[in-house]
Amino acid sequence: MSDALTYLVKARPDAVGHYFAFLKNCGKHLDPKTRNLISLITKVHAQTERGFRQYLGRALREGCTPMEVLDALLMAFPALGLAKIVWAVDIILAMDLPDFHPDALNAAAEGRWHDVMATADLAPGETCRVERDGRGLFVHHAAAADAAGAGEADPWRVYDSRCPHQVTNIPHLALKGHTLTCPKHEWVFDVTSGECIAKGTSPLKRWPSKVEDGRLLAHW
Repeated sequence: MSDALTYLVKARPDAVGHYFAFLKNCGKHLDPKTRNLISLITKVHAQTERGFRQYLGRALREGCTPMEVLDALLMAFPALGLAKIVWAVDIILAMDLPDFHPDALNAAAEGRWHDVMATADLAPGETCRVERDGRGLFVHHAAAADAAGAGEADPWRVYDSRCPHQVTNIPHLALKGHTLTCPKHEWVFDVTSGECIAKGTSPLKRWPSKVEDGRLLAHW
């Protein structure tokens, strides 16, 4: 929400509050993915870049795939026209989201296993950040007792390095012990579980992982 709208909500809650209640009630029978995709299209129609970035992040957090986002834009062609769709895609490209890269889109239907690191390079209880195949990752090697306590046989956790709030790529300097803090809006995550423990509500995206021949592999 813009600073101006935040101001109006505080200054005139009696008037502006009804507007936001109206918007909320309009979408109450839609699933979150559909609601956010529709909101995304309205931001493209109005060419509101800040709102477009906001609702793109929301749609992705609610499980929308990049292909679904592109489908929504293309299906809205009769209302938007090519110029506004190109405007939206230019913003997506500027955000440098790995999942929207052509190679990633082509592989998304099946996905594949990626070599992440040698398991011997990360001791139990430690966490590190790595870059693999164009994607930033935080890798946590849980101690055997901690993994068992969490009800998991696999002690490895592989997370996307992008914050689920506004897909900010979190750097390695944001990691302090088992706590990871996004530098943009200070969402705080526990890397032992991926859960958001302060500010936000959405967990880190976790990729499936396995160990083969002493190598940690992750699937995306």
